[in-house]
Amino acid sequence: MEQGADSPAARRMARVASHLRPPTSQMEEVAILKGSNCRAKGAAPGFKVAVLGASGGIGQPLSLLMKMNPLVSVLHLYDVVNTPGVTADISHMNTGAVVRGFLGQPQLESALTGMDLVIIPAGIPRKPGMTRDDLFNINAGIVRTLCEGIAKCCPNAIVNVISNPVNSTVPIAAEVFKKAGTYDPKRLLGVTTLDVVRANTFVGEVLGLDPRDVNVPVVGGHAGVTILPLLSQVNPPCSFTSEEISYLTSRIQNGGTEVVEAKAGAGSATLSMAYAAAKFADACLRGLRGDAGIVECSYIASQVTELPFFASKVRLGRAGVEEVLPLGPLNEFERAGLEKAQGELAESIRKGVAFANK
Repeated sequence: MEQGADSPAARRMARVASHLRPPTSQMEEVAILKGSNCRAKGAAPGFKVAVLGASGGIGQPLSLLMKMNPLVSVLHLYDVVNTPGVTADISHMNTGAVVRGFLGQPQLESALTGMDLVIIPAGIPRKPGMTRDDLFNINAGIVRTLCEGIAKCCPNAIVNVISNPVNSTVPIAAEVFKKAGTYDPKRLLGVTTLDVVRANTFVGEVLGLDPRDVNVPVVGGHAGVTILPLLSQVNPPCSFTSEEISYLTSRIQNGGTEVVEAKAGAGSATLSMAYAAAKFADACLRGLRGDAGIVECSYIASQVTELPFFASKVRLGRAGVEEVLPLGPLNEFERAGLEKAQGELAESIRKGVAFANK
C-alpha cells in the first residue's frame, strides 16, 4: 500500500482538513480554491457562496439552508465570533457543498476571495422599541467594512444585502464600490424577499389559499411605510374589501415588529428572514446558471421612480439584474402609499450616502 505524504490517503486527509481549517493567508486561499481541492472527487460543479455574519440569528439558519442548496459547491462562513463551531456543525451535513469557516477581520479577505455570491446578514438585530434607524450607526459601519473587502477580493460577485436598515445600507454599499471603482449596480441587491413572503402568507390566509400559490409584488423599500404591497396585482387575481386592504397592508408593513414583540426581547425575525434570504439567493444562483424567467422583488439602483434606489420586480440573469420591470398600474390606495413611501425612502437613502462619504 502506498504510504507517505503523497499517497492518495494522505491527500484525501489533507483535503478534508483544509475544508475546516481557515487559510493563514490570502495566497493560500487562492491555491485552495483552484481545481479539485474545492470538491470531493466526482462531485458536480457549482457556485462559491460566502455568508458574512454566519454566526448570528439569521446567519446560522441561512448558512444551513445554503448548505442544502445543490447549486452551491463551496460555502464560506465568516463572522467575528463563533464561526469554528458553526462551521464544524454545518459541515457534517451530507450535502455537496464544502464548508469552510473564517474568524475575524484578519480572515475576511480569505473568506471573500473567488466568491460568486456574497450574502450579508451581519449586524445587530432589532430589539423591542428599536426602529431600523436605531440600528443605523452600528450596522452601517459593519456593512461599509465588509463591502470594502468585497471590492478588493471579489469585485464581480453578486452581493445580497440583508443588514438593516436596508434602505440605507444598500446606498452605503454602492458608495463604497464607487470609491473602489468596482460599482456595478446590476450586482448589488437589497433583500426584500421577506416582505413578499409575508405578503404571500397573509394574503393566502385571508383568501384561504396555499401561500405557495400566491404572488404579491411588494415595492418601495424594506421598513414600515416604505413597504408597499401591490394588492391590486395579486396573482391569482382577486379583489379585496377596503378593510381587507388596510388590514393586509398594515400587517405586511409591520410584520417585523410583530415578531420582535412576540419574542419579547429574545430577538427579531431571524428564521423567516433566513428562509427568505435563502429563497432570494437561490434565485440569484439560478440566474447565474442561465435559467430563464427568474423574477423577484429587490431593492436596487433604479429609474422606476425619481429615487436612486427602489424595490420592484427585477429579472435576474448571469449579470445579476438584467431587467428592472415597471411598477404596472396602481390603484388610488397604492398611489397614496407610493407617495408616502418615497418621502421616507429619500431620507434613508440620503442618510446612507452621507455616512459613506463622511
